[in-house]
Amino acid sequence: MPSALPGGGASLADGRAGVSRGEIQPRYIIDPLTRCAMSLRSLFVDFNSYFASVEQHEDPSLRGRPVGVAPVAAETTSLIAASYEAKAFGVGTGTMVREARRRCPGIQIRVARPERYVVWHHRLMEAINHAIPVGRVGSIDEVACELVDRQRQRAIAEEIAQQVKDEIALAAPGGAIRCSIGIAPNDFLAKTASDMKKPDGLTVIELADLPHALHGLKLRDLCGIGPSMEMRLHEAGITTVAQLTAADKHRLRHAWGGIEGERMWGLLRGAWLPTAPTERGSIGHSHVLGPELRTPIGARAVLKKLLVKAAMRMRREEMLSGAMAVRIRFIGHDQRWERNLAFDPTDNSRELLRLLNGMLDSGNRRRPLPGPVNATPLSVSITLMRLVPRTQSSGSLFAATEDTGRVDALVDRINAKFGYNKLYFGSVQLALEHDAAPMRIPFSRVPDADSENEASHDPLWLQTMNRFKAMAEGEHRRRERDRKSS
Repeated sequence: MPSALPGGGASLADGRAGVSRGEIQPRYIIDPLTRCAMSLRSLFVDFNSYFASVEQHEDPSLRGRPVGVAPVAAETTSLIAASYEAKAFGVGTGTMVREARRRCPGIQIRVARPERYVVWHHRLMEAINHAIPVGRVGSIDEVACELVDRQRQRAIAEEIAQQVKDEIALAAPGGAIRCSIGIAPNDFLAKTASDMKKPDGLTVIELADLPHALHGLKLRDLCGIGPSMEMRLHEAGITTVAQLTAADKHRLRHAWGGIEGERMWGLLRGAWLPTAPTERGSIGHSHVLGPELRTPIGARAVLKKLLVKAAMRMRREEMLSGAMAVRIRFIGHDQRWERNLAFDPTDNSRELLRLLNGMLDSGNRRRPLPGPVNATPLSVSITLMRLVPRTQSSGSLFAATEDTGRVDALVDRINAKFGYNKLYFGSVQLALEHDAAPMRIPFSRVPDADSENEASHDPLWLQTMNRFKAMAEGEHRRRERDRKSS
């Protein structure tokens, strides 16, 4: 007979009896001595207001005071982090600096210091390692650790969580840098739990707590559900987390438009579904333009700088690109200008710039930037796609016979040795003068010290900065709509 488990489950002798082929099922572990179900498997650490906390730690005069961190020193940019003292005034990620000063007159604005956040990331990962081996680093301020054997017992897991907090306090004394920890059957639920009690919280979700422990959340509180996915769920008749957890896998598969919906069905039920390794399919950069570059000429210069950066990064990874995507957003316009272009695989910067010029000039050569007439550009992005390893491409039969890669290789070596942008194309001069798309830190993988001061090459930073940029763009569009309607 199967033994009863929390949440109405059962442990079957062969682990498979009664389970349909291909069906996602939660995994249960039975301690042979205590005979208790140990459904906990993930311990997720989320550092609270990480950038602002690092600033408060390194400058004790900021502790206990509202702090905002901005990507550049400009009143019209948006914050990428805010301390909890600032959040009490309604200031948060995405709030415009000018608006943050209005809501919180005493707020201290600091320009982001990526190099310090990276240094502290490594120190904090080392501290966590003293309590439990670091598992998957999701971002510069998040890490998931796997619980094994008796660590999956709730009492022991909670002891480990407290030890993590103690080790962090030893590494960063003073209490400025804190973390919230979630413990659950999988990383998805553990991350969700870590968000339930901030700052400095500890939340445990066991199988017996599901799904009711999630019912108080909003759909957007769940990782993987953004504005567009929320809209699709609403169209499917799912407006609450209770309805989401009650939906069957086929309904979720339809809502997500594929296997991710079935995966979400399993994750919500505590299934342990390790992330499958993926191959890189694209390399790209995006940038919210500063006020001084919100002109057609300025936007075009930044696009070229982003393209050269992406090409250099692609060469470092020994890849070639066979397609390019360009996106431009404008203030007050929901519709963005976008073009895709396919071509023979290449990593040559000059050829890619020629292709970019052709895309931008295709609409009207008399205008330096396509899109709505007289519209003000807000952000630009470049993505190189259809990546293939250089060794797997035979090249184009019509390509120039000379070795066009020698110049790129020389420029890359000089910039790697003496600093990024020591040699550059003249067409990016305007972007350089205003320090557009400067060094940034990654959010999905922390860069090593030898990444030639261009940490923005990392996909994790791009992932988080894209979220920030989307919020900033949305705020600009909202303000423009409000201005026009008033």
